[in-house]
Amino acid sequence: MYNTTAEAKELVEGLLAGAGDLGSKEMLIFPPSIHLKEVVSMCSGSKIQVGAQNMYFKEEGAFTGEISPKMVKDSGAEYILIAHSERRHVFGETDKLINDKVKAAFQFDLKPVLCIGELLEDYEAGKSGEVCRNQLVEDLKDISADQMKSMIIAYEPVWAIGTGKVATPEIAESIHKTVREVLKELYSEEIAETVPVLYGGSVKPDNAAGLLSQPNIDGVLVGGACLKADSFLGIAKA
Repeated sequence: MYNTTAEAKELVEGLLAGAGDLGSKEMLIFPPSIHLKEVVSMCSGSKIQVGAQNMYFKEEGAFTGEISPKMVKDSGAEYILIAHSERRHVFGETDKLINDKVKAAFQFDLKPVLCIGELLEDYEAGKSGEVCRNQLVEDLKDISADQMKSMIIAYEPVWAIGTGKVATPEIAESIHKTVREVLKELYSEEIAETVPVLYGGSVKPDNAAGLLSQPNIDGVLVGGACLKADSFLGIAKA
């Protein structure tokens, strides 16, 4: 929840100025919904793609304050962030609601970026893999193998978000391997190998390369470090 319209435009202009150096990398940004159309327009024809931070799963109705998948699609955004840790743990979203959102995303031809991750108490109790496995199984109920081809998974350990603590590349890699094992059980080896799995949790320009050196970490979901163009571009270059 950052940036006025003017601040958002300044940030996106900075990103667009550096986007030519991205090579084959993909950059995806999630502005607050109030800025969606403006940012989509700015990024049109560029290498930067745009998604919404959140939506409700209904097409329309008496859900004051929410935005629908139909509205997200109408804005020109192609992606939708689902179940960010703050949605789960600040706003109390359940796996059932998250599953409904994933289904709605596909119904409206939006590409979901599905977030999973454990709390500090889960991590300290050695339950990280179990928690992430359960979230994936519940959140992907009734999602087909064909739909999974448009899915992105993001692992974000809640204990490493905004705390300055970072899961070591080895810790992150172990959960990413678990994600691929679950996808193989639910779908196939091909799906497990091809679905992009991102890491999120205090990612910065100076630790991105170490995380991305791991075989099962395909990219990063960036938080506070994306609020300055130089920082975000530094991560992309890493």
